[in-house]
Amino acid sequence: MAAPITMLILCTSFLSLSLLSTAFTSRDYADALEKSILFFEGQRSGPLPSNQRLKWRGNSGLSDGASYHVDLVGGYYDAGDNVKFGLPMAFTTTMLAWSVIEFGGSMHSQIGNAKTALRWATDYLLKAATATPDSLYVQVGDPNMDHKCWERPEDMDTPRNVYKVSAQNPGSDVAAETAAALAAASIVFKDSDPSYSAKLLQTAKNVFDFADKYRGSYSDSLNSVVCPFYCSYSGYQDELLWGASWMHRATQDSSYLSYIQSNGHTMGSDNDDFSFSWDDKRAGTKVLLSKDFLEKSTSEFQLYKSHSDNYICSLIPGSSGFQAQYTPGGLLYKASESNLQYVTTTTFLLLTYAKYLSTNGGVVTCGTSTVTAESLIAQAKKQVDYILGDNPAKMSYMVGFGERYPQHVHHRGSSVPSIKAHPDRINCNNGFQYLYANSPNPNVLIGAVIGGPDSKDNFADDRNNYQQSEPATYINAPFVGALAFFSGKA
Repeated sequence: MAAPITMLILCTSFLSLSLLSTAFTSRDYADALEKSILFFEGQRSGPLPSNQRLKWRGNSGLSDGASYHVDLVGGYYDAGDNVKFGLPMAFTTTMLAWSVIEFGGSMHSQIGNAKTALRWATDYLLKAATATPDSLYVQVGDPNMDHKCWERPEDMDTPRNVYKVSAQNPGSDVAAETAAALAAASIVFKDSDPSYSAKLLQTAKNVFDFADKYRGSYSDSLNSVVCPFYCSYSGYQDELLWGASWMHRATQDSSYLSYIQSNGHTMGSDNDDFSFSWDDKRAGTKVLLSKDFLEKSTSEFQLYKSHSDNYICSLIPGSSGFQAQYTPGGLLYKASESNLQYVTTTTFLLLTYAKYLSTNGGVVTCGTSTVTAESLIAQAKKQVDYILGDNPAKMSYMVGFGERYPQHVHHRGSSVPSIKAHPDRINCNNGFQYLYANSPNPNVLIGAVIGGPDSKDNFADDRNNYQQSEPATYINAPFVGALAFFSGKA
């Protein structure tokens, strides 16, 4: 009977970590929230508006799509390069929307900025989805050529090739994620801009039908231009179920409930999955659908509540299903590359599930024990606080937040002198001197959450170590929701 002793040691060690923690106030979380949204302005592609707040950025990608006779201007660069990748951009959009849906009430003065960040993405996705019948444009830029250069987006002269999925070359994964993004966003804008919301939802329906009708993975259709960058390793079934779940949430149309019932078993509903990311949607789908069981006792969704419990139990030290890995300092650790993307998505799901549970008097069942919503919130808080600086390195992994934060971020626009400071072109190869420079980035990419430390809590503030020092939109998007939650706590 060693298990109870192990559980006690685990729980005690996590408790001792929490007792040593730095106390962040709701004002600190509100500051981090503002910055986490501001980051998206640094990732903008297209013509910048007069109220652009990150002034070191300029217009870029102004003719994207033109050589293909389509308008694909706008959207976001995914990370530290100048490519517009459709799958991570759509997932970013879904998570920004979900953040507003669940925690917008705690965003206060930042709700307008959050909606602006969301709309910058949906305006682009609408273009990508409606430019050509039975097609979805899913990428602008040749990543293999882009990655051979280190240049500001404003100077970009690498090929702006355009890639799409179609009936002949399907991409159910990227299309269903795009449908999820548009559907989720339609909920956000339903009251403030009904006509825009209706347009989003109608387009979401069309794109989901396209994804479902022409089945296949975009990795097979587009191969080397999306792999290994954003290969759909999990396949497309998880996105179809995720997309249908968002269509159900946005429309309350019984046809999507029927779709989920009919297809769930072949699309991952019976499997436990312990990761949530731009690639794998299964854990997020289960939490999303558990809401209907908890609120309406929709029996068809009891399965999703059970699997959501299993997912949560895997994260809670001392529970019967515990299997997650944590660093000595208490950070969830999933991968050596861009680990914080998994931390922010997990944190978001912990808080969202806690909300669903507490609203309906539910608990998590882990074997013979139960875990309360408060325990989920406490676990999420440890992860948020770690990112913000309560960690062994005493380093904030959000740029511009706290006293110590990364200075050598793997990001072209941030590391190369801005066009305001250096108006002359800095070409492809001349930019590499800034990648390898020891000096801090001249342009502070405020709010960017980067890849983060290794499994031993060590962090190299090294621009060339992209695994640890590169930011990404999909790291920030779920963090917006988590920060809003904690900023709303007195």
